[in-house]
Amino acid sequence: MKMSRRVEHLLPYLFVEINKKIAEKKAKGEEVVSFAVGDPDIPTPTNIIDKLCQAAKDPANHRYPETEGLPELRQAIAEWYKKRFGVSLDADKEVLPLIGAKEGIAHIALCFIDYRDIALVPDPAYPVYSVSTMLASGSPYYLPLTEENNFLPDLDAIPTHVLRRAKLLWLNYPNNPTGAVADLDFFNRVVEFARHHDLAVCHDGPYSEVAFDGYQPVSFMQADGAKEVGVEFHSLSKTYNMTGWRIGMVVGNAAMIDALKRVKSNLDSGIPQAIQYAGIEALTGSQDCIQEHNAIYQRRRDLVIEVLNNMGLKAQPPKASLLIWAKVPEGYTSVDFATDLLERVGVVVTPGVSYGKHGEGYIRLSLTVPDAALVRGLSQLATWRDTRRRLRPGIDFT
Repeated sequence: MKMSRRVEHLLPYLFVEINKKIAEKKAKGEEVVSFAVGDPDIPTPTNIIDKLCQAAKDPANHRYPETEGLPELRQAIAEWYKKRFGVSLDADKEVLPLIGAKEGIAHIALCFIDYRDIALVPDPAYPVYSVSTMLASGSPYYLPLTEENNFLPDLDAIPTHVLRRAKLLWLNYPNNPTGAVADLDFFNRVVEFARHHDLAVCHDGPYSEVAFDGYQPVSFMQADGAKEVGVEFHSLSKTYNMTGWRIGMVVGNAAMIDALKRVKSNLDSGIPQAIQYAGIEALTGSQDCIQEHNAIYQRRRDLVIEVLNNMGLKAQPPKASLLIWAKVPEGYTSVDFATDLLERVGVVVTPGVSYGKHGEGYIRLSLTVPDAALVRGLSQLATWRDTRRRLRPGIDFT
């Protein structure tokens, strides 16, 4: 039996490996606190669960759903975008529910990428952008995100010969893993760039509702002409703590939405309808939970930043997202430092290089750690400098 080359060259998904390492430590009886995976620990709000349970008891929701989702869900998504961002969407042509945003992100490459085509992918970035490109027989061209550029891609630096083969441009703000944000001026420039080079833009915006200190992230769809060149992926996972229910959406350009719908109709049967009704409740019901959850995350953010800075790591408090992006100490690679933290103080973080070569020199920490574990993990992190001094006397870690 011989597997396809695309599978043979496919590395395991990042968090599968992280979870294996955690399991190995725990099997030895060692206490481990993980800041690695951005999976909200706060439960899904009660009103959403109540609607899910009610809908699950209706036999009409026990059958195959439709790929395009319930009309009521598409309308709820359109109304949410109008209320939140002031963006008008045709619920029938410009909205498509997804089995989690990751599913749509993975499938849309099949709509645009043929052999030798290029997708412009940020680096560092969510790995699915590049992996989906490669599974579609295309090639990612990486756009460096650096601190000097506020973790925004320099579009003018892309070579002409690359742009001739490029079909897709991936963006993601608030950003994973850096926590950076983008403003409307940047998105307006992206639209003009995409028009000039005949690119389809895919913006991934699942963290738009996780924001701090009064900041409100913008949507790519708010840019002038955004619907002419692209789509935006979004999710109920981070906004309403619904990661386990697998429900998201993509909105924007009608032709792109139609292409993705055709791919999906051949590959999946849509979101279970009971979950769709839960999604409708999330989008149309009380939104008080968002502010309540953000207050928790902001308090955690401030605690993590304080400990990291006391350790001598450089980390700025993000305006949005559930993530902290911190520089590793001099003399370490990101993998070396993440390994050192796991071995010395029992804390798991994600090495930045896991998100691309320009993530080297950083680690990522998630704020989705229950409060008791967070305090324990931060206490363990705070001992790292003293542990290293004992192990390597004479070295200054200040």
